[in-house]
Amino acid sequence: MGLLILLVVGGIIGWVASLIMRTDGQQGIVLNVVVGIVGALLAGFLVTPLIGGAPITSGVISVPSILVSLVGAIVLLAIINLFRRGAVR
Repeated sequence: MGLLILLVVGGIIGWVASLIMRTDGQQGIVLNVVVGIVGALLAGFLVTPLIGGAPITSGVISVPSILVSLVGAIVLLAIINLFRRGAVR
């Protein structure tokens, strides 16, 4: 059940991040889920130890963990855009 929730929340986070970064037209639902989960992992390993709390990948779904995961997904999309286009956009 935890994996299913992670996929759904990761998909929503990836979709919102792609809307913020204006890359939604280039991505499908699968890439939105991947970006959301990888962004959550990135934020969970790098940001969460600095500010405290539990990452979304541990199964704890709270407002701070969702916001940190969203920031991680946005940073991931910015890095991808930087390598793909040469600009963050």
